[in-house]
Amino acid sequence: MNNRVVITGLGVVAPNGTDLAQFRNAIRKGISGIKHDLQLEKLLFSCQIAGKPVIDDERLKQYFKPLELRGLESTGIVYGVIAGMDAWKDAGLKPVDANGTPDWDSGSVFGTGTSGIDKFREAIYKVDDLQIRKLGSTVVAQTMNSGVSAYLSGKLGLGNQICTNSSACATGVESILMAYERIRTGRATRMLAGSTSDSGAYIWGGFDAMKICPYQYNESPEKGCRPMSATARGFVPGSGAGAMVLETMESALNRGAHIYAELLGGHVNSGGQRGSGTMTAPNSDGVQRCITMALKESGVKPEDVDVINAHLTATSKDVTEIENWVAALGRSGQAFPYINSIKGMIGHCISAAGSIESVASVLQLSEGFIFPNINCEDLHPDIEKLVDPKRIPTVCLEQNFNILAKASFGFGDINACIIFKRYSNE
Repeated sequence: MNNRVVITGLGVVAPNGTDLAQFRNAIRKGISGIKHDLQLEKLLFSCQIAGKPVIDDERLKQYFKPLELRGLESTGIVYGVIAGMDAWKDAGLKPVDANGTPDWDSGSVFGTGTSGIDKFREAIYKVDDLQIRKLGSTVVAQTMNSGVSAYLSGKLGLGNQICTNSSACATGVESILMAYERIRTGRATRMLAGSTSDSGAYIWGGFDAMKICPYQYNESPEKGCRPMSATARGFVPGSGAGAMVLETMESALNRGAHIYAELLGGHVNSGGQRGSGTMTAPNSDGVQRCITMALKESGVKPEDVDVINAHLTATSKDVTEIENWVAALGRSGQAFPYINSIKGMIGHCISAAGSIESVASVLQLSEGFIFPNINCEDLHPDIEKLVDPKRIPTVCLEQNFNILAKASFGFGDINACIIFKRYSNE
């Protein structure tokens, strides 16, 4: 079986927009959600800026029951549940009634890096103080990695596969591909796919210690994340969640659903931490193979790629990533596709990065625009040698196109690339 798979629902909680309308407006206008973070300043972080979604109490009450909110300390679960439920609603779907039969045809793959790290911290202190009986009944649900999937499946009544994947910064794209494969092979009719990441110092501290986050922009947060820029000084930490509903084209057409785009396929692999690959750096052979295999498995020629939504983290590896795209596609200069990175607006959202960026990718494809690369007015000279600067837009372009390639590369030398197509029922 080889079902065609389409995207019928989108949800997002990002630093520059905590619902789809806000997010769409922000990426079109190049609005940054990166702010000064008082907690990071108090804890003497070098980099004191971050991209963190703001969710008020009224919004929380729309998604969580009062009992669930009691002692809820997992920002990743909060972001993931909101994005996931919004995507389900956007697809025109409703939760199964509390007394109803599970939806055996619908499931979820929803990834994360960690879950409830603030809850973990609270629990550790209580255990050390011999207060085990005061831990509460939700510690396990909030701190297990699969907590976000468990919450979502319970709220929606999903009865097919319920899974949480974890592959560092490649988590979000990998989750979409895992859901795609389940639908394509006929094991599910629809799947909720996405990923989420906790906020805060206990997630971001390790990166600050590695000195890969920019302290030079503490006084000008919105300028801090600068993918492809000559003055990039490292990635700004971020958090949030992205989600999308995938389903068979047959199902979407039968129920008259709005179709955002078609998912043609993709590929995941690892560079094995061999050659140029390490725990923190990519093996270029692995990256290039991932891109070329994604195209092959999707039936797309390199010359047919119109837009790349890249990983590009505002680190020294940006040049390497561009070199890999040039090599994998066999295209450079004016022949190179348009390329952009949303990280300049939201920072690097770690395990949520790929899913948030995929939502942005699908919006571009569906609505015919290419969002700008903000903070890239001073393009890195080594990138300019490879790619015509006109292919790296710094203002929003209103332009229809057909094929978008989205890639994410993560710690551990792991790679994921996915191919989206403008919807056409031909």
